[in-house]
Amino acid sequence: MEDRIEKFLAELDLDRKLALISGASLFRMAGDPAIGLAEMPVSDGPSGVRGENWDESDPSVSLPCGTAIAATWDSTLLDDIGALIATEARRKNVYAVLGPTMNLHRSPLGGRHFECFSEDPLLTAEMAEAYVRAVQAHGVGACPKHYVANDSETDRFTVDVHVDDRALRELYLYPFERTVEAGAWMVMDAYNSVNGTTMTENPLLDEPLKGTWGFDGVVVSDWTAVRSTESAADGTDLCMPGPPYLWGEPLAEKIRSGEIAESAIDDKVRRILRFAIRVGGLDGTARPTPVFSDAQARDLVRRVASQAMVLLRNDGVLPLAPHTEVAVLGPSAREPRFLGGGSATVIPGHTVTPVEGLTGRLPLTHTAGVYLSEDLIPAPLAIMTDPETGEPGLSARYLAGDAVLGVQHRTSSRLVLLGEPLAAKSSAIELRTRLRADVAGDWQIGFGGVGHIRLDLDGETVLDENLAPESADPAAMLLDPPQRRVTRTLALGEEIDVRVVTGIEAAMPGLGIILGATLGIRRPRRDDDEEFAAAVELARTAAVAVVVVGTTEQIESEGVDRTSLRLPGRQDELVAAVAAVNPRTVVVVNSGAPVEMPWRDEVSAVLLAWFPGQEFGAALADVLTGVVEPGGRLPTTWPATSADVPVLDTSPVDGVLEYSESIHIGYRAWLRAGTEPAYPFGHGLGYTSWETGDLVVNERELTLTVTNTGGRPGKQVVQAYLSRADSAVDRPVRWLAGFGAVTLAPGESRTVTITLPARAFQHWGPDGWETEPGEFTVLVGTSVDDLPHAARVH
Repeated sequence: MEDRIEKFLAELDLDRKLALISGASLFRMAGDPAIGLAEMPVSDGPSGVRGENWDESDPSVSLPCGTAIAATWDSTLLDDIGALIATEARRKNVYAVLGPTMNLHRSPLGGRHFECFSEDPLLTAEMAEAYVRAVQAHGVGACPKHYVANDSETDRFTVDVHVDDRALRELYLYPFERTVEAGAWMVMDAYNSVNGTTMTENPLLDEPLKGTWGFDGVVVSDWTAVRSTESAADGTDLCMPGPPYLWGEPLAEKIRSGEIAESAIDDKVRRILRFAIRVGGLDGTARPTPVFSDAQARDLVRRVASQAMVLLRNDGVLPLAPHTEVAVLGPSAREPRFLGGGSATVIPGHTVTPVEGLTGRLPLTHTAGVYLSEDLIPAPLAIMTDPETGEPGLSARYLAGDAVLGVQHRTSSRLVLLGEPLAAKSSAIELRTRLRADVAGDWQIGFGGVGHIRLDLDGETVLDENLAPESADPAAMLLDPPQRRVTRTLALGEEIDVRVVTGIEAAMPGLGIILGATLGIRRPRRDDDEEFAAAVELARTAAVAVVVVGTTEQIESEGVDRTSLRLPGRQDELVAAVAAVNPRTVVVVNSGAPVEMPWRDEVSAVLLAWFPGQEFGAALADVLTGVVEPGGRLPTTWPATSADVPVLDTSPVDGVLEYSESIHIGYRAWLRAGTEPAYPFGHGLGYTSWETGDLVVNERELTLTVTNTGGRPGKQVVQAYLSRADSAVDRPVRWLAGFGAVTLAPGESRTVTITLPARAFQHWGPDGWETEPGEFTVLVGTSVDDLPHAARVH
């Protein structure tokens, strides 16, 4: 490989080299036809592969989010997940997926918490390493991100994170180190600065990433994170997106003047060529990927989602017996969140809501009880007719003045454009549909977007406004733009012509044309108190009440941190009211990150579903009815209230965010503070009973006998922690050192073997990695607070 790289490099002049180290477009690496190098598209990929376009005509499999995958505590599941991700990538002509996201859950307020794995560096590293190995086994590149300390979203483009070397090495860098050991072909650096230097220019790119760790792949910038032409002399290899503007002609001038050495550019090009050979982009020999039918993909997502669900509390109400009459309540029962907001968002070809999943499995009644949002929702396909074709959907016309440049039939009223060629030539886009009322009453009809937008109903202009963005963050502008609406009274079956014209603003520097426009509706509905009372009445007469609560896209999304851990709206009030009239109340929490649950001791069961992907309802029905056991354990601590959280702050002061807690985050901080959370790290219940015993420790290998003493199959996760009494080094009270998941039949026993890595005994000192001689204690059990077995290790 290296000889081929040198041969190709020798054929490139400076201009051709510079073309390769910046993108060709928004999501496409540049090619060079003369040497046979293809342009190589990349795509966001933590929870599904979107591809170059955010387009419903080419849907993507929607996988469970990062916290859900980590909640399985089973890295072997990543073999199948990685194969599916690679298959989706090849289907969409994608050479690298921009994932996994492996920043840590330093604070539960982190807006991108759902996309990351865990508060613990070892659990994060195990999952991330398995992800990288599984995806790359099929010839598609993985791109661990965001290197490093991009653990919150407030001022994410400019924040300077101050963190000591020990915390960097032991916590934040460790998962990246493990993915480099796994052979990652690409790493993405972050927007933020660390200790005064922006990450695209930070010395941490050279040491330890490219130095001690020996990373030989491509360091790609987060999109627009490159700040200067001079940064080309530093460790970032690929400036995205393209076409070049900072690393184009301005860089050529600095090289020709001798300010920047051409050898620095040669190293970047070598890395890009090496990546191209690995993914088949240089000779057109991409490795074949597995074949997944739609049914196989759905089955995998459903299986992983159920394995991720965490049963926090159960007084015996679950699993539900056949024919149990249930009232399915809560705003997320019919309008759940399948995935988190931001660049991890994909458009699935189909979804299954909790109501849909339980229909036919159990006799049920349903009403929301609480309206989670006043926002418009995208007009559903079933009530739209394209006036151009007569098919379900709407027409999108690209306009340049009075000229029509193109017409598209669309099947989604939420239009998201990223680098669309027609949009770049247009001054406006017109969306038209015939909207049919499927319920009588007062409808709200409107739009969401940024810029000059006009709404016509039956040929009459009813809104004509310039809408300013509420955030400078591109992700928020695309996915959560401001909205405007009008009210129209419609009879059942009545139709109305709807026309939205949205102007196309100038291209954003480095991003080109990005546009998000939604033709939105809100159906007629009961007033808040009537709806609330209706839900409580359904609960009163049902055998079991299942209340599905959750967060919104405005609360958990890229680009913004949370300000509270409370559930939005009246959801807490609804759960309390339902529990007061039905002692058999089950609460399903549809969030990617911790929320407060003030009613948790008043209900019969609490089940965390996370953002579980497109098969949410089917997986939930499997778990509630006992077809499968909830297999998850907490990958992060869940507090009772935000006031209890030892490390909470995500807000910089004068541009600086101090990680003053050093190595004490997550459960480590809870143990240090001596405060009890609502549910500890590693906690999770099942539907059977267990015994563990016969702990044997031989140097760094431990064995434990696990027996399923119940009457049904089950899964248990054995967790091993280390502690060190009277240490000369500041240490956590205890820290995760290894784990193993086991599934057993009733009455079955098995010996679980866990090998503790040497790194678990080490700490970062003035001279690098050190091991304090003497005695460590190994504690083994099923959560950080349930460790009945102990042994000594010297």
